[in-house]
Amino acid sequence: MIPYWMSRTQLMLGDEKVEKLLKQNVLVIGLGGVGGICAEMLVRAGIGKLTIVDNDVVDISNINRQIPALHSTAMQPKAKVLAARLLDINPELDVTVLEIFIQEELTTELLAKEKWDYVIDCIDTLSAKVFLMKSALDKKIPIISAMGAGGKIDPSQIEVADISQTHECNLARYVRKRLHSLGIKSGIKVVFSAEKVDQTKVIVTEKAYPKKSLIGTISYMPAMFGCTVASVVIRDLMTKD
Repeated sequence: MIPYWMSRTQLMLGDEKVEKLLKQNVLVIGLGGVGGICAEMLVRAGIGKLTIVDNDVVDISNINRQIPALHSTAMQPKAKVLAARLLDINPELDVTVLEIFIQEELTTELLAKEKWDYVIDCIDTLSAKVFLMKSALDKKIPIISAMGAGGKIDPSQIEVADISQTHECNLARYVRKRLHSLGIKSGIKVVFSAEKVDQTKVIVTEKAYPKKSLIGTISYMPAMFGCTVASVVIRDLMTKD
């Protein structure tokens, strides 16, 4: 039974594709500016089962770009705030909240825990990001990874490509280097922007831990990345055998 709130989606996609989306099981890791809006777009499109992973709390500085971030939610866990919002969109959503900092052992356990139809990487930490990519690739689980949205302001330069085709993105460059050291040169779908970053918008500070720097952001750019990631996942899942 397709719920009435999905009637416009039903009109757009037809019963068969909507029913397929309602049966999909998706894992989203990282609920910042990209991951939060991505998770919401998945739910609004009809993904029926979702696991969201993030151990961070809402900081006031997140308000300019993150879906869970409001003055009223400051210092609350991002994953719990987002889960409540997602259930308000779809009360029938099967949502699992994991407030964990994703590391190698936890990644291995998580990927083995269920049959995932898609894994979405919106992680900021390089080592965890690369390990998730390799693990999903090894297990033949479809994965898409978001590269850096910080320092970018032009959404027309956002692209979907294989990791081997990325350029003008520092995060993608570091990811490629790590993957190359593991013998992986291609095979991972990513969303990135080819826009050049103004380095004066980047500051080195200990406040960015575990990262080494902070970079300026604009409200819509992480959201555009998140929506692009969600669109790839939704289209892939609708057409899979």
